[in-house]
Amino acid sequence: MFITKNSLDRRSILRGIGAALALPLLDAMTPAFAATGAAIPRLGFMYIPNGVNLAQWTPASTAPGFAFSSTLSALEPFRDRVTVLSGLAHHAADRLNDGAGDHSRAAGAFLSGCHAKRTQGADLYLGITADQIAAKTLGKDNLLPSLELKLDDSDIAPLCDEGYTCAYMNTFSWSSATTPLPMENNPRLVFQRLFGEGENLKERVIQTREDRSILDAVTGSMKRLQSTLGAADRRKMDQYFDSIREVELRLQRIEAHNTEGASQGGVRPLGIPEKFEDHINLMFDLQVLAFQADITRVTTLMMGREEGGRSYPQIGVPDGHHSISHHDNDAGKLAKLAKIDAYHVQQLAIFLGKLRATPDGEGNLLDNSTILYGGGISNGNMHNHERLPVVVAGGGAGQLKGGRHLEYKQDVPMSNVLRSILDKAGIHTDTLGDATGMLAEL
Repeated sequence: MFITKNSLDRRSILRGIGAALALPLLDAMTPAFAATGAAIPRLGFMYIPNGVNLAQWTPASTAPGFAFSSTLSALEPFRDRVTVLSGLAHHAADRLNDGAGDHSRAAGAFLSGCHAKRTQGADLYLGITADQIAAKTLGKDNLLPSLELKLDDSDIAPLCDEGYTCAYMNTFSWSSATTPLPMENNPRLVFQRLFGEGENLKERVIQTREDRSILDAVTGSMKRLQSTLGAADRRKMDQYFDSIREVELRLQRIEAHNTEGASQGGVRPLGIPEKFEDHINLMFDLQVLAFQADITRVTTLMMGREEGGRSYPQIGVPDGHHSISHHDNDAGKLAKLAKIDAYHVQQLAIFLGKLRATPDGEGNLLDNSTILYGGGISNGNMHNHERLPVVVAGGGAGQLKGGRHLEYKQDVPMSNVLRSILDKAGIHTDTLGDATGMLAEL
């Protein structure tokens, strides 16, 4: 989409050797951009694995001004932009005649509402997911229609459900019933997808490992552009470039650390931080930059892989997540699971804060985003696929209101919520599975 009325093109790009930087929304663009009317909606989908401690997750009341549960308490500062959803189900993830495989079906059904075909071969079959339905419309004019991210490394001793290909747990984004989309866990490679340019990704990575900023490649065009902008736009550009450079510096420090570790026998990929917090914050910042520059409007992030055994000693849980989720109602294990749940929600709150702190049009990115956060299993001990843990955050470009705890009494299919999210973003679909006439309106 190109809109021009004697103003800066919304899709202007600064190019240099190895660099292609899309610009954030500037006042210089708005005379032409105003012709489109509304704010730009963004959609983000975040997945948590292995179920939660529902007793600590679910708020006790649905009344206005309800108290957030202990697990969700980190979302209090965003109350006006948060809706907690209780009682949703994905029966497409149920066992039916397939027996074991609840983790594969949970991840598969989360954004598709479809039942994953039991197979360990190449004849896998699921369904298109909500993020990719959005990407075909909302992201069709973007440099990247969508961006798929993860934190775990699926190549390291992957655990998979008996009878199911690992593909069902390695991603929760599918562009068609037979096409699972790979998710990237290396922040450096993500950075290059957003801002690099070259013959191939490997070459672009090499170009930016020479102790120089990708911004150096566009210095001339950047200065020429800034000379034509007003004071407010220059401040926006400075903030945007500062954010890009700050991410670059963090990546360089991580790569230096990992290179030193490799010389001592370590095997960590260069761009991947050692600490979970550093890793997820880089992924958050990359999503914010991608939204800010309108490189993409649709993102997915798998915070953890089903059956993932990540431990969290930094919060006093040295046990593996998956093993803790099989708690057998043991009070000690349930307490540890609640710690993990609350810690994950704290990360969500950090992301929401980054979105809220980033101007976008007349508001901020949180105002114009819809962030769906949740998982395909409720009770990990029982592998239940009803009463799913789900939170929707953001203003939805004026289409969402927060401050609510909605409790559905009729086992409403979660696919109806997915349809509602897409509808509010201006996307209409009948292709999501596992839906009935019971509407889950947001």
